[in-house]
Amino acid sequence: MQETRTEASFHPLVEQQLQESFFHDQAWLTLVARRYGYHTEILTTTDREGRITGMLPVSLVSSPLTGRRLVSFPFSDYCPVIAADISAERELVCQALDLARRSRVRYLELRPGTSLQGHDELMESDLYVRWMLELDSDLGTLWKRLRKPIQRQIKKARNQGVQVRPARERDEMALYYRLHLLTRNKHGMPAQPRAFFFDLWDAFASRGHLHLLLAEYQGTVIAGMILLAYGSTVRYAYGASSERFLQLAPNNLLLWEALSWGGTHGYRRFDFGRTARDNEGLMEFKRRWGAAMEPLPYYYFPEVAGMVATSESSAKYRVLTACWRRLPPAVAGPLGGYLYRHLG
Repeated sequence: MQETRTEASFHPLVEQQLQESFFHDQAWLTLVARRYGYHTEILTTTDREGRITGMLPVSLVSSPLTGRRLVSFPFSDYCPVIAADISAERELVCQALDLARRSRVRYLELRPGTSLQGHDELMESDLYVRWMLELDSDLGTLWKRLRKPIQRQIKKARNQGVQVRPARERDEMALYYRLHLLTRNKHGMPAQPRAFFFDLWDAFASRGHLHLLLAEYQGTVIAGMILLAYGSTVRYAYGASSERFLQLAPNNLLLWEALSWGGTHGYRRFDFGRTARDNEGLMEFKRRWGAAMEPLPYYYFPEVAGMVATSESSAKYRVLTACWRRLPPAVAGPLGGYLYRHLG
């Protein structure tokens, strides 16, 4: 994979955007490419001085199960087209379209998270949104933004004896992954391979970008949350919990501790992650935390296609998730780890 970040100078506007984008970090691009065996290229534009004025990573996903496609970027909720100006943005999109044609892929999928203008070839999908919350170092102010039911659940968790602590050791990722497998299986979704989460820890924990929070009850880890802190934003990346202890509301306490940590450590925004528009229950949950909905458009060429573009309310999605729920965890875990590379 190309090592762009360390070899070239950047236009100041590009450098500024890169400092805010976790999904352009070289460690993330390398992790995904190596873990899942994708061929990744970083498309760039330059000015007369040789500075990079635009950057767009793309991966070729070639699967006998889900087809051949070009994605920017696999397993990333959004991957902005980093550009100093509109001309650089348009040139990058044209490069991606040209690469898709030359690679003879079934489709190109771009996940910029913002609107792309001036490309009639692209088909837009508005299946997803994201929810963002403005953080505050004054936790009293932050607390007042929460709706009363959320406040009550946080107090309930504390009163019941749930405690949240940060993970300090790499091996503690195994405690989280055990819950992750159960949670994904409950929702009828394959889980990432175990090694992926240890890759994340190795690449980002020592740099201060990854934080694993664990909720404990009577000495047992009952829930966990992985945060990715980058630039001015803390992102809720992954979460899992034991269904046996949901009545203790550990997820609410975890989320409050995550918001508190972000606010007191100088971060300005909290990203609750991608949400399907037709998942009204999850949409309402995030709304109750005081978060604001933002559009998250994806773009396709020559047509909208693939698993990411499949609505959660569709018959196809419901059948697939129902079948996966029937698998015993001992089977779902290894099988999900094997299949996951085909889903990027």
